[in-house]
Amino acid sequence: MATFQPINLFAAVADTPQPSAPVEADLGWISNARDWLPDDWQPAWDALQSIPGLAPVLILLTGWVLAKLAQWLMARSMGALSRRTHTQVDDKIIALLKRPLFLTVFLFFAGVASKSLGLPDGAERLVLKVLLSLVILIWTSAGFGLLHILLEALSRNRHKYRIITRKTLPLFELVGKIVVVAISAYALMLIWGINPTAWLASAGIIGMAVGFAAKDSLANLFGGIFVIADAPYKVGDFVQLDSGERGRVTQIGLRSTRILSRDDIEITVPNAVMANSKIINENGGRWEKERIRAKVGVAYGSDVDQVCDILLDIAKHTEDLCDTPEPRVRLRGFGASSLDFELLGWISEPVLRGRILHQLYMNIYKRFAAEGIEIPYSKHDIYIKELPADQSGSSGNVSLLEQVPTAADSSTSHS
Repeated sequence: MATFQPINLFAAVADTPQPSAPVEADLGWISNARDWLPDDWQPAWDALQSIPGLAPVLILLTGWVLAKLAQWLMARSMGALSRRTHTQVDDKIIALLKRPLFLTVFLFFAGVASKSLGLPDGAERLVLKVLLSLVILIWTSAGFGLLHILLEALSRNRHKYRIITRKTLPLFELVGKIVVVAISAYALMLIWGINPTAWLASAGIIGMAVGFAAKDSLANLFGGIFVIADAPYKVGDFVQLDSGERGRVTQIGLRSTRILSRDDIEITVPNAVMANSKIINENGGRWEKERIRAKVGVAYGSDVDQVCDILLDIAKHTEDLCDTPEPRVRLRGFGASSLDFELLGWISEPVLRGRILHQLYMNIYKRFAAEGIEIPYSKHDIYIKELPADQSGSSGNVSLLEQVPTAADSSTSHS
């Protein structure tokens, strides 16, 4: 019979291999200047090192000269390429990279100079770490500037990069800076021997908590990005939502879109709603013009050719109704009590729709009345087949006037 042995959890945890301590960045590639010299020159270098402070000064001067030379070569080579382009972006990038390149080369030679000072191993590593940290901070600042230049250049090219505009530029710049800072922080942790695993785990937990707490704000934020990228509407367009709101777009933000209705009431709609709604853009299409429809019914038996001529004449004499495309009239169907016509015309701006429809309906009513064309309306004729019998037992086939007493009869009966 099988027997079960108790498991010692403490021993199992103790036997589990623990993560090793983080390894510091290898700084051995910053070697002594003596290692760079040919064998014939090394005795002379040893003689210079015998003079206190002379070797570090010579190394720093050499580093300054080589840094200036590297800066000049970079500007000359990249300047030749930038002159072939018609944009100023490459010139700004060259001007931005001059200082970081100079400081990087100079600080590298400063690290080489620290090797010749004869410092203790701990102090020497500390100096090298500080110099490398300065280099990372310098290039972090340069990365911020480079990111701003590139995003500004992309925001000007709206036809190709619609998602990057003046309104979304701060958002993309913030995200880019966060990425640059994260990379720089990771490099600094490696230099100083800090284990980044715990920090990354903490950042993940914090990110999840923030995501759950601000899910609505994040939904509106991403909705704003999608709206700006897809561009279903722009500022100044007349839009109508599937919920019925209609008005002119006055502002498109990262969180919400503002619409000014025809009642001069500002409506603020979250971008998460706008991104998931059916939007009718009245300014969209091939042009800004919009077609309107005036529906009218005429009585059966009317002269349909006369009706068409009258409606076209009304359209031609209505102000603000476009001549191109020309107005047209269509018979749409046979209604329950009318012939259903539509007068179709184009207006130059969606904002004119209500006023022009008002003018068309007013003119149609007046003209039809003058021409004797009937606009039918709902009429009901009631036929009484049989009246109920009265209390005296007489037949129900009696006139309604005979059953309802007049005022004179009522007054006589009371006298």
